[in-house]
Amino acid sequence: MKKTFSVNLGNKVYHIDEDAYLRLKEYLDRIESYFSDLREREDIINDIEMRISELFTERLGPTRQVITYADVEHVTKIMGDPREISGTDEQPRASRQRSSGPKRIYRDPDDRLIGGVCGGLGAFLGIDPVIVRILFILFLIFGIGLLVYIILWIVVPEARTTAQKLEMRGDSVNVSNIGSFIKEEFESMKKSFRRNKK
Repeated sequence: MKKTFSVNLGNKVYHIDEDAYLRLKEYLDRIESYFSDLREREDIINDIEMRISELFTERLGPTRQVITYADVEHVTKIMGDPREISGTDEQPRASRQRSSGPKRIYRDPDDRLIGGVCGGLGAFLGIDPVIVRILFILFLIFGIGLLVYIILWIVVPEARTTAQKLEMRGDSVNVSNIGSFIKEEFESMKKSFRRNKK
């Protein structure tokens, strides 16, 4: 018989074995201490917890109810260890770890003019969204562009979480990339705020 705990992770409640709980707590404490100097630390930690929650949900499936030590080890292996992250604060976008699996298609809320379809397709295909917009305009002339755009707007989900935005671009969803992505967004917001202030 093992002692279990209830934990709230990514706004979901999980039952977790005592040894798994201790391992997860140690892992999250290391992540918190790694990002402790950053202003956007809270956002990074929340996004990492959301991703861990998604992985636990996938791992448990419909039949299991308790997270085990093996589950925590599996998830921490996917997410990466903060000790393995390079010592530099800034990790350029080009050096992010790429996933070996296929990209997922989402609408891009950060690069949209109407619904984010062209921004999402551009990120998915690895091309400038302006090219996709020009193609839609050309198809609009022939009468099919508007219909295709509306169908995609309805069918393709919007990338809301950091994990979805990373998947859309083909980046691995791990501690390093989540931290880099949020730092980039934070810097972009600061630059935009400064431009609007002038």
